[in-house]
Amino acid sequence: MAQIEPFKIDVPQREVDALRARLAATSWAPELDNEDWSSGVNGTYLRELVAYWQDGFDWRAQEARINEFPQFRTEIDGVPIHFIHVRGKGPDPVPIVLSHGWPWTFWDFRDVIMALANPAAHGGDPEDAFDVVVPSLPGFGFSGPLTRTGVGYVETAALWVELMRGLGYERFVAHGGDAGAFVTARLGHAHPDSLIGVHMSFPILPGVPHDAGDPAGLTPEELAVIAGQDRGPGAFYHTLIHAFDPQTLAWAMHDSPVGQAAWMLMRRRAWSDCHGDVETRFDKDTLLTHFSLYWFTNSFVGSELFCRASELHLPMGLANDVKPEISVPTAVAVLPRDLLYRPRSLVAAHSDLRQWTMFPSGGHFAAAEEPQLITADIRSFVRPLRAG
Repeated sequence: MAQIEPFKIDVPQREVDALRARLAATSWAPELDNEDWSSGVNGTYLRELVAYWQDGFDWRAQEARINEFPQFRTEIDGVPIHFIHVRGKGPDPVPIVLSHGWPWTFWDFRDVIMALANPAAHGGDPEDAFDVVVPSLPGFGFSGPLTRTGVGYVETAALWVELMRGLGYERFVAHGGDAGAFVTARLGHAHPDSLIGVHMSFPILPGVPHDAGDPAGLTPEELAVIAGQDRGPGAFYHTLIHAFDPQTLAWAMHDSPVGQAAWMLMRRRAWSDCHGDVETRFDKDTLLTHFSLYWFTNSFVGSELFCRASELHLPMGLANDVKPEISVPTAVAVLPRDLLYRPRSLVAAHSDLRQWTMFPSGGHFAAAEEPQLITADIRSFVRPLRAG
């Protein structure tokens, strides 16, 4: 592990100006019969968002807000890693690493970081304090540019163990959703000696196909969740493009901030519990901060390469023959509008399941959509594990 260096975001003004110029010069595609978003992102909303991005969005204000958090960069096995590291305020903080997904950024955890690190300042008990580490996945944002391919969730789990050791943590808790849940599940399976426990908002199980489980054994509550999570055949087609044609897509996305934003906006709307109105979950400033982070770091293709490397390991293979496959204490938070459901009985059969929580609301971007619920769920899960 290379030296850990403090980091601040400071996008050159010429790049901010260049983005605005590109937005002003957008060549808009024709659009027919798409008021209901059935063919993709609706042009009326996209034009409104881009107009605000060009003339109303204050990148410097968002940059300053992110820079309020202590950030660092290092390099592990030739992979650049950017991360937030906030030390907890309490008698015995427990280390935790939070792993994001796609099209997330590390900033999706903005509203849980301080609540976990300083619970007394957020209506909690200081006994529940955490040392919080939030890395950007390899290839995403400031964890780039990548100099080699083949870095997916398997490799990232090993990188996180080394990162946490470099920060002085031999054992830690891991939380993740989407791609971050793959990293988290891999940590619990392949690196149990380094884990206190794993908490996931996306129930990934090593060695278990996504369609496993007997629907006949599901409860009415579970059947209702599955019905609410039905996204149709288009829910995961982006993974095929990212895995098998990443560079072709990247040529377009790295040349067009509007195209890149539209590609990610569609997922923010379709996968969140927003009932068709994305701004009930992510206001314009939040959306554009995420999109700007991808744009200014030139990292869209890096995020695709992470997906490509991860797809090569799907379904998640086994690194050992230990049973259950996730042998460390496990918690799953079920959000009703997420993209994947695994029956509790199935999760319990393949993990040391200690906590199972059915949330009343929320979608695929768990920590960003329901930060208070996620914070409370992580606290309650880890509380009995602290003595160990």
